[in-house]
Amino acid sequence: MPSARGRNLTFTEEARRAQLIDVTIELVADHGYAASSLGRIAEKAGITKAGVLYHYRSKQALVEAAHEHVLSGLVATVGAAVEAAGPADGPAAYIRSMVGHLRERPRHVRMLIEAITSDASLTDSTARWSVVAALVSAARAARGLTGELDVRSAALLIGGGIDAIVSESLADPAYDAAAAAELLVDVVERGLLS
Repeated sequence: MPSARGRNLTFTEEARRAQLIDVTIELVADHGYAASSLGRIAEKAGITKAGVLYHYRSKQALVEAAHEHVLSGLVATVGAAVEAAGPADGPAAYIRSMVGHLRERPRHVRMLIEAITSDASLTDSTARWSVVAALVSAARAARGLTGELDVRSAALLIGGGIDAIVSESLADPAYDAAAAAELLVDVVERGLLS
C-alpha cells in the first residue's frame, strides 16, 4: 500500500497505521472527537506525537482514515448482503445487515455518530438516504409495484428506524435488536413493498 509520501509501506508501518486507526476509533467512540487529541492518541498507542504525524499528517487525517475504515467495513458487509438478496429483497437485507453489523460494533456506531455530529465534517448524510431510496425503488420495480411512493421519505423512515434500534441496543444490551430489525422489515414489507 502506498503511503502519503508515495512509497510502499513496510509491514511494520502498515501494522502501526492499523493500530493508530484502532486507537483513534476507541478514543473518539469513548471520549468524542474534540477530546481525542493527537497527544492522547499517541499516548494510547505508546508512541510520540511525532510518531503519529509520521504516519498521518494531522489529527484530522487520522480521524478521516479511522472513519473511512469503519465506513468501508459497514459498506462491504451491507453491500454483500444486499447483493446476495437481490433487488426484491434488498431493503430487508439492508435493514438486517445494518442492524446486525452495528449492533456487534458499538464503538464503530459511536465513531459514525461523531462523524455526523462533530465539527470534523466527515460525512454527507444525503448519501445514505439516496442509497436506501434506490433500494426501495428497485424492490418495488422487481415486485411490479407501480403506485406513487415518496422514496425519499421511505428511506428516511427506514434509516430512522435502524438508527433508533441501534441506539436502543447501545443503551440497553439486553434489548433484542434482531427482533426489532425483523419488526422493521415487516413494517417495510407491508407498508412500502406490497
